[in-house]
Amino acid sequence: MKANNPTGELLFQVFSLLLIFIIVHATFVTVIRPRAYAFIERQQALKGAKEGKAAPQNFYVVLKDYEQEACIILMLWALAIMSWKAFYVMRQQQLLSRDLLKLPPDLPIGAEDTGQLHKRLMETAGKHAHLLLPRAMRAAIQRFHATRNVQDAATAVRQVCDSEAERQEAELSIIRYIAWAIPSVGFIGTVRGIGAALSEANKAVLGDITGVTQNLGVAFNSTFIALVLSIVLMFFIHQLQLMQERLVLDTEEYCDMHLISRMRSPQNRI
Repeated sequence: MKANNPTGELLFQVFSLLLIFIIVHATFVTVIRPRAYAFIERQQALKGAKEGKAAPQNFYVVLKDYEQEACIILMLWALAIMSWKAFYVMRQQQLLSRDLLKLPPDLPIGAEDTGQLHKRLMETAGKHAHLLLPRAMRAAIQRFHATRNVQDAATAVRQVCDSEAERQEAELSIIRYIAWAIPSVGFIGTVRGIGAALSEANKAVLGDITGVTQNLGVAFNSTFIALVLSIVLMFFIHQLQLMQERLVLDTEEYCDMHLISRMRSPQNRI
């Protein structure tokens, strides 16, 4: 059985990206850009009256450009993907609070008990049989049945957990790509703004620095927003990694406490 549903996750990623794009773009078109341009027009109209004074900062002006919009879309998309993965991890964590084997305390497990034990595990796990904990326990039971060796059963649990950890690490690649792409998009805005500012250099020589300052604002604002979003996103990535690592470690501990420690090889049976 597969540990996850790749098709369902792919569909979630595609539709979440489309939904986030529609919502964010609509917000920029209807709210952010109109208010930003209205503020810029008011500032230009009051330019003479406020000569010699620093122009106040405006939140909508900082966000109005296309690079900032792209960065926000990417960050929200990454958060949506991480929410999907975090929900999957929390669902698996809930199994660790259950007794899947439902055996009397201190009852030893022999190789002859593995068939009945496997059947009980599958019945107890039910629709959750594809999750990490039931898969690890199933692998240990099957290995113990085949080899009658407790160490082999413990190795089977470790192999399943290591495989799950590698799979989780690989699935974070898209999120890491987004975390890398956000500062890159901000740098694109920086290059675009500086290039546009240089194209207005001839007007600045004549005394009109409006175009230069606005384009430099584009450059610096895009970098500022991209770096802030990148810092926030990296925090949530590390939190998700911590949840996944804890799941793997807790699963190994659960299997050792509730299954491996109770197994008895034929030569060790009393």
